Amino acid sequence: MRRAYFLAALAFTSLTGLARGAEEVLPAANIIFVTSTGYWEESGDPLNVLDLTGEAEKKQNPPSTQQAEPDTQRGYYKLIAVRQPEGNAHIYLQQIASSADGPKIISSAELEEFSAMKAYVTDIRPETSDGISRQPGLFATVYLKTDPAATESETWTVLIDDIGDIKVERETN
Repeated sequence: MRRAYFLAALAFTSLTGLARGAEEVLPAANIIFVTSTGYWEESGDPLNVLDLTGEAEKKQNPPSTQQAEPDTQRGYYKLIAVRQPEGNAHIYLQQIASSADGPKIISSAELEEFSAMKAYVTDIRPETSDGISRQPGLFATVYLKTDPAATESETWTVLIDDIGDIKVERETN
C-alpha cells in the first residue's frame, strides 16, 4: 500500500513539474493562430569588396586550396494572431533566425493594418502546407471578420518579397 501511495505521489509530482515546465515553454492562452512559413537569407559579405574585375579581391585574398563559406544568416517568418480582451486580434510578424543553438527571434512587429480594423481572425494559412518555399519571402493568407456576426470571412494576404518589403492587402480574385 505504501509503495502504491509513493508511486502515485511520484507520478503526481512528475506531472505537476511537467505542467509547470510546459507553462514556461508553451505560449499564452490568448495566442489563437501561429503560422511559420517562408524563408529569408542574408549574406555577411561586405558589399564594398565587390569588384567586377576581381582584381581587388585577388590582391587582398590570394587563392587558397580551401574556399571559405561566406557568413550567411538564414531563417523563416512567423505570423502570430493574439486575441485581445475585446475579442478582436492583433497580428504580429516575427523574423526567426535558424542556428546551431536553435531558433532566435531577430525582429517582431505588430501589423498595424490588422489592428486598425479591429478584426476577428478566423484562420491564418501559409502558401503551401508542405513547408517548402521555392523563393525567399513570405506569402500567407489571413481570414478575418470585421463584424463578428458576418457569415463569411474576408481574405487578406501578407506578402514579403525577396528584398524584405512587406505588403498587407485584401485578396482579389
